[in-house]
Amino acid sequence: MAGAITISGLPGSGTSTVADLLHKKLGFKYVNVGNLFRELADKYKMSLQDFEEYCENNSEIDIELDRKQENILKKGDVILEGRLSGWIAHIKKIPSIKIWFDCNEDERVKRIINREGGDFFEKKKEMRERQESEKRRYLKFYGIDLDDKSIYDIVIDTTYMKPEDIVEKIMNELQK
Repeated sequence: MAGAITISGLPGSGTSTVADLLHKKLGFKYVNVGNLFRELADKYKMSLQDFEEYCENNSEIDIELDRKQENILKKGDVILEGRLSGWIAHIKKIPSIKIWFDCNEDERVKRIINREGGDFFEKKKEMRERQESEKRRYLKFYGIDLDDKSIYDIVIDTTYMKPEDIVEKIMNELQK
């Protein structure tokens, strides 16, 4: 199988874990757009939250990230994990399998706490603020509604699934 796979979903839905497992199984390169965003926040010497607020009014960051994603997708043999990766492949008409992960909000918060630590209610508040910031940015700059999942080839509810089972489901879908 050659081509590109995009994996998108809200924070804590399992995208990074599954993308890493899938990358090991398929041998594709794996690129995490969230890490690219964090690197830019560091470069600008801002906290992630401050950087997201900055990005709401400064589209050049998103434009730079989009260009990087487009170039990565065009090379193929890659798993690109990011909130807008599927949309970029769709808009730019780059052949790819686009996957979206749904997951219950409380379960996502628990997963984030397992990864980063912290208080449940504080993490839930941070997560919601981040989601709202991203939703505003994507709607403002692109006209993209993150709730619109019609562009995805595969949508999986990961709430009660183990990462290995999600990978197996994806592999089964890819073989169809």
